[in-house]
Amino acid sequence: MSGKVTSISGATVCVDFPDLKIGDRISVGVNRLTGEVVRLDGSVATVQVFEENRGLGIGEPVTTAKGPLTVHLGPGLLGGIFDGLQRPLPLLQESSGDFITGGQNPFPLDCTRSWDFRSAHKAGDKLLAGETFGKVREGHIQHHLLSPHAGILEQLNTGELQLEHPAAILEGNQPLHGWHSWPVRNARPYRRKLPPTTPLITGQRCLDFLFPLLKGGVAIVPGGFGTGKTVLEQTIAKFADVDVVVYVGCGERGNEMAGLLDEFAELEDPRSKRPLMERTIIVANTSNMPVAARESSIFTAVTMAEYYRDMGLDVLFLADSLSRWAEALREISAALEEMPGEDGYPTYLGSRLSGFIERAGAVETLSGTQGSLSMILAVSPPGGDFSEPVTQACLRVAGALYMLDSQLAHRRHFPAINWNQSFSLYSDTAMAHFSELHEEWAKLQARCRDLLQREDALREVAEVVGMEGLQDGDRLLMRTAEKIRLDFLCQNSFTEDAYATPQSTIEHIVTLVAEHDRLATALDDGALLDDLLKEAADASL
Repeated sequence: MSGKVTSISGATVCVDFPDLKIGDRISVGVNRLTGEVVRLDGSVATVQVFEENRGLGIGEPVTTAKGPLTVHLGPGLLGGIFDGLQRPLPLLQESSGDFITGGQNPFPLDCTRSWDFRSAHKAGDKLLAGETFGKVREGHIQHHLLSPHAGILEQLNTGELQLEHPAAILEGNQPLHGWHSWPVRNARPYRRKLPPTTPLITGQRCLDFLFPLLKGGVAIVPGGFGTGKTVLEQTIAKFADVDVVVYVGCGERGNEMAGLLDEFAELEDPRSKRPLMERTIIVANTSNMPVAARESSIFTAVTMAEYYRDMGLDVLFLADSLSRWAEALREISAALEEMPGEDGYPTYLGSRLSGFIERAGAVETLSGTQGSLSMILAVSPPGGDFSEPVTQACLRVAGALYMLDSQLAHRRHFPAINWNQSFSLYSDTAMAHFSELHEEWAKLQARCRDLLQREDALREVAEVVGMEGLQDGDRLLMRTAEKIRLDFLCQNSFTEDAYATPQSTIEHIVTLVAEHDRLATALDDGALLDDLLKEAADASL
């Protein structure tokens, strides 16, 4: 059964095709461009085309895939580079060169690669939906092959396995492959959600010490142009204490994505000493790609992230940026002539964002293991206005805010996180873990915050009377706060200081606070600050 194109308006196409459903994936035109049904009016369906539709004409044929937009999940995803429709970009480059042509849908997994398939099950065992029926080795992890549906095993084909051949046979001669499909807009199931309890170590002292994130938590990173959102997310992707990283470049500049790919190909994981790309999946949907595919790219990426979470792994999802995704949603909504909300965004922006972010969390999987999916989401508010709708919608559901400050960025302070306006709702839970590392962690954190806040208040006075007009105790406080800002909270992402362990972090702040207390005690005993500072400078040489 097929239909035909009746009208075209940009990426929005109307087709005459009865018996379609909202969300169905269809192929449009003789080039078989991928599209998704977004509206129905009798037998006329409105379709959003995900590819460049230049040359598409009225009357061209339309066929349906008889199902929604899906991704293929199986071994071989790690190290992959995909577009927003999970098409492997290296294969597209081989077939069409640097400029992607429409109508290409190569299978995202390498079906010629052999895997060593092992299983603890045997014929006659009952499988539940989502249960592991075998494992293969994928890089640094044991990749669990998950059954998409329940059944009784009749046969297991252990040993050398290629994905094009069945890994097992269920009752009723139903083949069970090493891969399966999943609709991207449907969250993958789990037994129950668990409260996040374990800190996610990013290697950034400002975050791990002042604003910790938990595995299964959500943080947003709003910042204006040039404040370092992309560099911060890429730095976290390199060093985060997780098993798998899924990075989606949603509407970002192509040169930034090219730099990311070149850099990640050369780096190694600081813990496993293996190539960094072995634990990374990259979804690249740059600003010159069709806007409709941008809207689906974050769902494609988060579904792959959920898949690895379901194996009992800790997964980090990074999106850069949600604002570009929201702008794509606004364009699609405008093309459909929907009633606009604030700043032209659709009225369902908040609920759509909340539904997406809800897919993060620590869970008990269907196999009975525990996995986590953490999210760090960049937001690019126009003009640095944090009251705009996307930032506010994210704030309602995020557990941590890492607000980037343009003034800090202009002073080359990285990461340019404003320590007075950022927050983390996970601090109390994380403190139970960090206190095992150092019993004074909470006290030192509070002390650091106090010094930075008092420095802010004194800075206004110093601007009026000058540093010489301050008392020695206030001058000492200003000096210590400056050392905390420049030596502790500031890190160079291109040197060895780009990554700091929790142990080195606490040792660093202990040293700074101990020096401050020693000099303050000497001041109370009548010593002169200038003499004390000179002695400290001589001792450091």
